[in-house]
Amino acid sequence: MQGEHFAPVARAIRDANLDDAPITPAERLLLDFVATVTRHAYRVTDAQVQALRDAGWSEAQIAEAVYDAALFNMFVRLADAFDIHPAPEYDPDGPPTALTPTDPSP
Repeated sequence: MQGEHFAPVARAIRDANLDDAPITPAERLLLDFVATVTRHAYRVTDAQVQALRDAGWSEAQIAEAVYDAALFNMFVRLADAFDIHPAPEYDPDGPPTALTPTDPSP
């Protein structure tokens, strides 16, 4: 099946268990950055972006990560506002653990 080799990474992300995800340190850094953009975009620092550059991410890749995070956050906000929920057959294991709020701060 196409993309099957990404299944362990997808499962770890779905379960909010990045510590066990088979990803490189550079990929982990990018995912941590996306988490900051998602939860507290105003907390993104120049040092955080520079660390991504130092890890080998290009300006275009960093920008794309921001655009993708913003776009998916917009989709989630729209779905929440309109009370749209996916059909259960799309995710028979239930909602991903990653969707469970863990940080109560604004």
